[in-house]
Amino acid sequence: MPALLRRCSLTLLMLASAAAQAVPWSVQVKDAAGRPLADAVVAVVLRGKPSKASGAKAEMGQRDRQFTPQLLVVQTGTLVSFPNFDTVRHHVYSFSPIKVFEIKLYAGTPSEPVLFDKPGVATLGCNIHDRMSAHIIVVDTPVFTRTDASGTARLDLPPGDHLLQVWHAQMKSAQLQSQPLTAGDTAGSSTVTISE
Repeated sequence: MPALLRRCSLTLLMLASAAAQAVPWSVQVKDAAGRPLADAVVAVVLRGKPSKASGAKAEMGQRDRQFTPQLLVVQTGTLVSFPNFDTVRHHVYSFSPIKVFEIKLYAGTPSEPVLFDKPGVATLGCNIHDRMSAHIIVVDTPVFTRTDASGTARLDLPPGDHLLQVWHAQMKSAQLQSQPLTAGDTAGSSTVTISE
């Protein structure tokens, strides 16, 4: 068997083994009163494996004088473009510590996307339309999702000690709430009550 074929076979075996070791994990996110929270961001940082997206791209558009989506989750290192689909111009900005930027009055799509290179929460607004707001949540992991209507997120995790991070718009914080998470060899779950 040629060396290249052996290496490809070994790589495929390792990937299949890693995928087979992942276990289903659910995370229930609740508010202080115990009510489930839909659209909470849930991310799991795999210990010892910080990760940045290389060349990843995402989009935060403006349509009907609203940001779309109003909540975008991206991995650290993602380039985000801000296309304007409206017939009016927008002036998009963020003064958040993780990313300060302005895209002054424009129509169409700006030629340069914005690089989100630090983890955290960026709050966006429009200087022309005060009611427009959105959030971009930047996480140091490719393992992230959002909760469904029942406040539940489902992920596949490798066994080990990890860091569970959660954020919801009710938190009013520029930081994700964190807690340790230990995944075993079988399916498991975590519950998080967010602090406001």
